[in-house]
Amino acid sequence: MASTLNMEQLEELRRVLTYAFDGVDITEKEALEPTDANNNGGMLDVFIAAKRIEGCSDKSLKYYTFTVRQMLNSIGKHFREISTDDLRGYLADYQKFRGSSKVTIDNMRRIFSSFFGWLEDEDYILKSPVRRIHKIKTDKPIKETISDEGLELLRDACDQIRDLAIVDLLASTGMRVGELVNLNRGDMNFHERECVVLGKGGSERMVYFDARTKIHLLNYLESRDDNNPALFVSLNQPRERLLIGGVETRLRKIGKRADLNKVHPHKFRRTLATRAIDKGMPIEQVQRLLGHVKIDTTMHYAMVNQSNVKNSHRKFIG
Repeated sequence: MASTLNMEQLEELRRVLTYAFDGVDITEKEALEPTDANNNGGMLDVFIAAKRIEGCSDKSLKYYTFTVRQMLNSIGKHFREISTDDLRGYLADYQKFRGSSKVTIDNMRRIFSSFFGWLEDEDYILKSPVRRIHKIKTDKPIKETISDEGLELLRDACDQIRDLAIVDLLASTGMRVGELVNLNRGDMNFHERECVVLGKGGSERMVYFDARTKIHLLNYLESRDDNNPALFVSLNQPRERLLIGGVETRLRKIGKRADLNKVHPHKFRRTLATRAIDKGMPIEQVQRLLGHVKIDTTMHYAMVNQSNVKNSHRKFIG
């Protein structure tokens, strides 16, 4: 303490310690080895376990694990020693050598913020080094939606009744592809044209489909000759539950047949949100329909039609 205290303070400290430890035997004890939980790998495991309890999906947990582990291994320091400059340098090098987009780099920043923020909350570190790394500004291109004509072309390009039912169900409900493949036959209420889906974080919500979708779903189910409880199954034997990759691959093929660019499940979701807002549905109801926790996410999905903006300008401004 000589570099911190003056002579008077040192003498007072000596006096206080002598009084406090009078009659106490002090023996040297071998330092305990750090527990696995205090190592980078062990702490990452504890963090992932905490995120799992919070309800993160397996897909998100794998992404968290891969991203944080890659960063820890690359920087090569104990998590308590990692600084803001270390993380900035890592993100800059990652973007430079991999040519990653700003969106990817900002996603990584958010994951690091979650990891180090959790360490701070749990008192493993004093302050998160990500606090001074601000949100990365990203370009916001106008994302395409599927037009009414495009939807009809997709329907015409379906050569299987199952695919037609998938296109209509995605278009009328705006559900996530992960929600679609997890549906069972028993989940469908055809009388009310509704079903309950299990969304992100294990939250359930009701979604609704139109009459056209009902007819195509019933026709598809009547054509089935299997006992699989899944709503959608593979075309070939054995009839197994259709997976996310299978839906994405099939939609790409249908899109090529219809001569439409980049047809994927998420495009149906964005299309539904945009169309609902354009037709006057309150944003809070669109949020509930899509199962978003934050309304900002709903606004990000929905692209307001420019012609509607023009008409509204003439109506309200002149």
